[in-house]
Amino acid sequence: MTQDYSQIIHEESEKVFAIMAPRVTAEELLNIRKAFELAREAHSTQMRKGGEPYIMHPIAVARIVAEDLQLGAEPVMAAFLHDVVEDTDHTIDEIRDMFGEDVAFLVSVVTKKIKDKYDDSLQVDNYRQMLDSVKYDIRALLVKLADRLHNMRTLSGISPDKQMKIAGETDYFYAPLANRLGLYNVKTELENLSFRFRCPHDYDELCMLISRDEEAQHRRLSEFCEQIRAVLNDAGINAGVFVEYRKPYSIWRKMHKYGDDFNHLKYRHFTEIIYDTPEGMSEKDMALKIYSVLTDRFREKPGGITNYIDSPKENGYQSFHVKLLADFGRWQEVHLSSRRMVRNSALGCVAARDEDDSIIRWIEKFRSVLRDIALQGRDGTNFIEKVVRAFYNDDIMTFTPKGKPVILPQRATVLDFAYEVSDALGEKAKYARINGFLSSIKAPLRRGDVVEIFTDELSHPLPDWLDAATTFRARKAVSDYLASCPEPIYARCPHCNPIPGEEIVGFRGENGKITLHKRECDDAISLASRHGDRIVSVDWLPDDTLYSETIVVTAVDRYHLFIDLVDCITNRLHLTMQSFNTVTADNIVRCTISFGVHSFNELQSVMSDISTIEGVDEVKRLSCSANLQ
Repeated sequence: MTQDYSQIIHEESEKVFAIMAPRVTAEELLNIRKAFELAREAHSTQMRKGGEPYIMHPIAVARIVAEDLQLGAEPVMAAFLHDVVEDTDHTIDEIRDMFGEDVAFLVSVVTKKIKDKYDDSLQVDNYRQMLDSVKYDIRALLVKLADRLHNMRTLSGISPDKQMKIAGETDYFYAPLANRLGLYNVKTELENLSFRFRCPHDYDELCMLISRDEEAQHRRLSEFCEQIRAVLNDAGINAGVFVEYRKPYSIWRKMHKYGDDFNHLKYRHFTEIIYDTPEGMSEKDMALKIYSVLTDRFREKPGGITNYIDSPKENGYQSFHVKLLADFGRWQEVHLSSRRMVRNSALGCVAARDEDDSIIRWIEKFRSVLRDIALQGRDGTNFIEKVVRAFYNDDIMTFTPKGKPVILPQRATVLDFAYEVSDALGEKAKYARINGFLSSIKAPLRRGDVVEIFTDELSHPLPDWLDAATTFRARKAVSDYLASCPEPIYARCPHCNPIPGEEIVGFRGENGKITLHKRECDDAISLASRHGDRIVSVDWLPDDTLYSETIVVTAVDRYHLFIDLVDCITNRLHLTMQSFNTVTADNIVRCTISFGVHSFNELQSVMSDISTIEGVDEVKRLSCSANLQ
């Protein structure tokens, strides 16, 4: 028997109106109803894959926008209408005439543009369209996230291949976007729904393990919570205390990150303390008061504090984390959060915030970097990868020596730090000190690191910097610098690596570029036998370019030999050594020395000078490698 949905549609839509009624004017509420009526009429003949009337989907999306995201009248109207233009004969112009420019804009952003030929692909063009909307109105993204959330909640009604497509999009793009917008609850639900449909076996197994663990730990965790409540009550502190288990996807990710199985994974759950802040007292002071009374009762783990109140994450998350030793002998992760912090964690960018709030600054940064990415070209794959690289990683907070915070994605390096401070600092970076310790500019950073950058006017970006840089800003700056450098006239054979002054031969490739080889190079001999017509005469003169060379010195061991070798290379010949390795056996010394030279003649001079050092028996050239600069 076919189910009559009329009453269900009425009841569900009335829930949306009831949520909105206290927040909007009578005229706005009337327009919300009109938007619903238009959507119901437009979708009247359409059904979802699960067999229910299609209008149930727009109603559900409107409720998420109204209740979970607590947005205003226009986004709720857009939520009701978000599929009308895409799936029916109604147009954006009709919506604009009935509901105004803002509603029409929001609907247009979430409407896929059907084309004969896409700039990249339907998916990539859709991503680009949504992200472009951030320049004008963040609410369009929020409506799309609500749409995606309900689609994920009802994903079981479609085929497995469609499930994988939608779940993959969600895990790669939408869940991280919700995270960066500070919408913790939306992010968590999206990534777990994605995990459920992408990896159903792993998801079900983790759900079972979590359920077993909750049951096994229930008594002692309940006692731990009661002990905390008693401590807080005795101190006159009003707060809620409860245990929250991490969701399957979070646990799965931690298991893979640390290489642990479920039973050996630390902090599968945490204890949440949500406190009221008395009038005249700051949230931080209240958190510190709670911390003080708790650590009078429970032992604190050394180094177990993370203060997200003073140093919020870039998505606006704030809390005070501490690890305490429970009476049953296990460290417990405890989060201290004010009610405002919990609300902001749920509402993210929607919550009312000060102009200096981190998430507002992040949205402005998002907009500016999206503009930069858009100017980099139309390659869709690179476009999405650049967006993900720029914004979708969890962040760490690092500091300049003067205490200025610099927020970077996890796995960022010193180079990323330098470019985040300024392009000029990054371009001239030579080395760094991390927490006072000498470090390479390619070294990875961790939360809380204090980074001091040291520069040199002769320093400049090198091609291998792209392997170390992770942020869009750093990679763009390095790429722009390298692109601005004149392209080498010649390419060097990667096997024989000739240098200026050697006997060489050039071969013109099909692309017109000339590759240089030593005349004894096997590749050159092979090419000459097959493509003799491509041989060209080359006049290759030395310039400022340094080429890495390695020599092997065999000598009789004696006092002062090492110092004499170093003195010859650095003081007499003024060359910079890259490495110096020495092995001594039976009074015979074998030194392998790498340094940079400008030409073959300079290399010959170095080898000749070294051969005159007392005790040196033989000096041989070992190999050549890539340019140093």
